[in-house]
Amino acid sequence: MIGITRVPELCIWPFTETLAGGVTRNPWNLEHTPGGSSGGSGAAVAAGLVGLATASDGAGSIRIPASWNGLFGLKPTRDLVPTDPMVKPWRGLTVVGVLTRTVADTALGLEVMSGRPLVAAMQQPLRPLRIALSVRSPLPTSVPVDPAWRYAAQSTAELLEQLGHTVIEREMRVGPKTVAAISARYLTGIADDAEAMAHPERLERRTRGLARIGAGARRVLPTVERWDADVMAECSAVFDDVDVLLTPALAQPPQEVGKWEGMGPLRTLEGSLRRVPFSPMWNVAGFPAASVPAGLDGDDLPRAAQLVAPAGQDALLLQLAAQIEQARPWADALPPVR
Repeated sequence: MIGITRVPELCIWPFTETLAGGVTRNPWNLEHTPGGSSGGSGAAVAAGLVGLATASDGAGSIRIPASWNGLFGLKPTRDLVPTDPMVKPWRGLTVVGVLTRTVADTALGLEVMSGRPLVAAMQQPLRPLRIALSVRSPLPTSVPVDPAWRYAAQSTAELLEQLGHTVIEREMRVGPKTVAAISARYLTGIADDAEAMAHPERLERRTRGLARIGAGARRVLPTVERWDADVMAECSAVFDDVDVLLTPALAQPPQEVGKWEGMGPLRTLEGSLRRVPFSPMWNVAGFPAASVPAGLDGDDLPRAAQLVAPAGQDALLLQLAAQIEQARPWADALPPVR
């Protein structure tokens, strides 16, 4: 390890700005966020400070910085990489991984961290796959998806068909039980982390407010946990007759720095979720999900598609992402600040 990068307080937000640590900016455009919570890691890799940075993902915190910084980011299957000494951080939502420029670097990083032979597995020939394409937000509430980010998934689908895979269109939707399972664990995890601090009173007001909400959410957690089988069935159903799900990685480009400054916890949470609706469900399911670069939008900011597979199929996602990377290389696209 050669340094420490910034995260938002308690790794809560998809932007990396704190009163204590200042603002972390996107190397593609310094007026925009690099995302979060592993925003410092994303900015460091994109800007060329390092070739690999560790990261964690509790609701998209690997995939969000990967998407907004033009990087490859794989949220691994739950328990692929040990989280010791933490036990089921964020009540099982959070996993540990890396952010890199290339698929091969991620495979190597995860192999070192997990002890699994992922590099060799990634290099095996890939059979033709059945892939479901879903470009609408899966959440019960209406969330608009920016056309550039819909196009990121659609253009990736066209490429995959050219590579010999079968792509079918399918609308992926989740119900209230899955939303509750995500929300209760996320909020309770924040409360757990805040209460474990020596001086939680030093946290920002917005963070303390969300921690208080999380403390109240503990009351519903036993009920939510009884729904786990239903939640897993809902998340697994899309893979009944396909191998991989393809979606936009995010719904919107990175917001400008300072957009949420001074906002309360609920308003910030609602606004943040509208940008990242495709991410959190795969944390509660524990499935691997990867953000794959898909060029730049009209403002020269990166955009990305998301690949998802059933639990344990990390090598399959690495194989497929490597095939996309070979056909549509992205590692040589460098940000202005480097």
